[in-house]
Amino acid sequence: MAAAAQQTNSLVDKFGRRVDYIRLSVTDRCDFRCIYCMTEEMQFVPRKQVLTLEELYAVARAFTELGVRRIRLTGGEPLVRSNVMHLVERLGRLPGLDELLLTTNGNQLDKYAGPLQAAGVKRINISLDSLDAEKFRRISRVGKLDRVLAGIDAAIAAGFDRLRINSVVMRGYNEDEVLPLVEYALERDIDIAFIEEMPLGEASDHDRADTTCSNTWVRERIERRHELLDSAVKTAGPSRYAQVVGRKSRVGFISPVTHNFCADCNRVRVTVEGRLLLCLGNEHSMDLRAILRDDGKDFEDLKAAIVAAMDLKPERHYFFEKDHAQPVRLMNMTGG
Repeated sequence: MAAAAQQTNSLVDKFGRRVDYIRLSVTDRCDFRCIYCMTEEMQFVPRKQVLTLEELYAVARAFTELGVRRIRLTGGEPLVRSNVMHLVERLGRLPGLDELLLTTNGNQLDKYAGPLQAAGVKRINISLDSLDAEKFRRISRVGKLDRVLAGIDAAIAAGFDRLRINSVVMRGYNEDEVLPLVEYALERDIDIAFIEEMPLGEASDHDRADTTCSNTWVRERIERRHELLDSAVKTAGPSRYAQVVGRKSRVGFISPVTHNFCADCNRVRVTVEGRLLLCLGNEHSMDLRAILRDDGKDFEDLKAAIVAAMDLKPERHYFFEKDHAQPVRLMNMTGG
């Protein structure tokens, strides 16, 4: 059994960054096959390798006892996980947790929005890359736009603290929809964030070097119609926000390719296989599942391993830099 004496009440890496936010993947499966996230013919993790709901809860409890204050549930699509609400309800009652968050494709939200809000989920990010049904289907491969829009309406009605649309803009796919997506968010008094496509895994039908749009370009498009005022507001993640002057909505920019935001990174990820990823753009990780399933180890060993893993967190990522190896895992394997 590991010595609990080495543990602290917070997680600090060797660069002095404090980790207080985890993104916890509950499944690698999804009811969409978005082109920037998956290949068309996916091979999913065998179910016996997937953490059980009890194991996921144990990981979340360990992190909160070590000072983590925000947990975001991700996937794949978290709402396709069987009995996921049982986990959500337990997480919503964790002592010391300030915010329970969710990222979803919105396809199941018409059914789950109310129960999620009642269980303690504070904020939801909803992926929406197009308002055109045919384009939406091309990007998601199988998704139906009307179901996602109904899910967004259900989430607005449920009364979450904040809702945000996440949009990945890709040349040749949806770069002409920047302004329509902003107008959609403004009309509903919700936020929107634009995310640069990241080189995670090998996309099956496009070259990311050709399709990635910089957020500098995206912002220029928006400012042709709306005045944006840079905001000092910080959320748990890496978004840099601008307030739309005269409106309630904010526009966020997540720019991992053109703007390295690693210096103030406060995040780690846990994959559905129980691998603790210390950086989205590197393979530095620790196997928590092995500890969870080792009869000779206990909850304190799990916490000690998480503390020790902080020394593995690298200084930065190196997206598109040819001298550095790029991650081979796709986004659904990583946790969104």
